[in-house]
Amino acid sequence: MNVTIVDYNSGNISSVINSFKEVANDKVNIEVTSDLNKIKLSDKLVLPGQGSFKSCVDALNSINGLVEILNEFVINNKKPLLGICVGLQMFADIGYEETETKGLGWISGKVSKINNQNNKYKLPHIGWNEINILKDSKIFKNIENNSHMYFVHSYEFIPNDKSVAAATTDYSSNIVCAVEKENIFGTQFHPEKSDKTGLKIIDNFINL
Repeated sequence: MNVTIVDYNSGNISSVINSFKEVANDKVNIEVTSDLNKIKLSDKLVLPGQGSFKSCVDALNSINGLVEILNEFVINNKKPLLGICVGLQMFADIGYEETETKGLGWISGKVSKINNQNNKYKLPHIGWNEINILKDSKIFKNIENNSHMYFVHSYEFIPNDKSVAAATTDYSSNIVCAVEKENIFGTQFHPEKSDKTGLKIIDNFINL
């Protein structure tokens, strides 16, 4: 089985690569590439994302044909994809970081700045926070509710359909921090930086 981490120059993804390789432990082939054909032929994709919504969308669009291949993979062929951090945010229709930017539109919704309640909450939201698991998501198999995950973000994904939310975290409000919609999975937190629990989420995705 081939699990491909999409490399589209969206910041440092070495910890994502290392974590997936550690979990895969040679049983699964982990590839890191921007090669469209390899992405297309993969069994599963991982879409990381660091930086701003706009910079990540621009980076995706800068690789000719990549968005079309991703759409085909996810929407037409219904193969599993895991978005991490801004990788999840880009599922939205639109994001408001820096400037209004069109997202991939896979899960209807928007990405807005976290309401810090007049500086009561620091932004970015950095560090460990517990998650409230809302549904029996495949990526949360054998993960205890209220587990702690590692976050770094100032913007949140607000889906139109609340049923796609797999988990929330409490920071200023109930922020959606994981989604599952058919073959589309995403985490706002960084599983690759969330110790053994995070590695278990990666393992669950690899073993889907």
